[in-house]
Amino acid sequence: MSKKHKKGNGRNQSKNKAKTAGKEEQISREELEELIEELQSSEKKPVDEQKAKENKGLADDRDEEITGEAITDEEAIDDEITDEETNDEETSDGENGTVTKKNESKDLQDDKKNAVIKEIFSWIKVFVVAFVVAFILSNFVIVNARVPSGSMKNTINEGDKVIGFRLSYLFSEPKRGDIVMFYAPDKENTIYIKRLIGLPGDKIVIQDNKLYINGELITENYVKNPWTSNKGTFEFNVIPEGEYFMMGDNRDNSNDSRAWWTVKKNKIIAKAIFRYYPSFTKFK
Repeated sequence: MSKKHKKGNGRNQSKNKAKTAGKEEQISREELEELIEELQSSEKKPVDEQKAKENKGLADDRDEEITGEAITDEEAIDDEITDEETNDEETSDGENGTVTKKNESKDLQDDKKNAVIKEIFSWIKVFVVAFVVAFILSNFVIVNARVPSGSMKNTINEGDKVIGFRLSYLFSEPKRGDIVMFYAPDKENTIYIKRLIGLPGDKIVIQDNKLYINGELITENYVKNPWTSNKGTFEFNVIPEGEYFMMGDNRDNSNDSRAWWTVKKNKIIAKAIFRYYPSFTKFK
């Protein structure tokens, strides 16, 4: 009994050992599988991390590409805008240049017009001044006369042009022998030019073509032509105050005081100073 019991115990123990060994072996397999799984998971993590990094890198690259494309687009847009602005500026500068040239051209045209206008006005001023001066001179200072007759031959001939000075008797009295211009007593709007012979208070007598003033024979060197028309004796009244007796140097062909008597001082216009055409001669 005891041996059988011992054998049974031995079998049990061996079975227990076998079980234990089986458990240990089982445990060991489980642990091994866990280890394998851990190893696999540990291997997968770097790969996943690597993939994640790669994916992240790809995403970053995509972002960079997108950003780069966006920047490129922005730069392109900016460049286009800059080009457009530059073109606009150039166009504006061109337009400004064109406008400036047009303004300069207009200014030049205006300057030319102003210069022409100034030139015209300057000539107008010259003509106006000349006209005013001529008007003043001819109406208040001088007389420019053309002699139509030969009553003063040979001192003044037909067609001669003479200048008379209106102010000669402004502060002095006419003198015997002066050649004077005056309004004709017998014709309206007519000017005569004669030689002054008799002064106020003088007694004029013409006898056989000779002149006597206050009983004295007058020598007349200015009478060049023969005097034949006054034969006999011609006595005239005493010349009144402020009046003058006039005669032409060409005695036989002169309408003078012998026909229409005396000339009042206020009818005397000027004293003849010189002849300027056809030759210059100053009168004494």
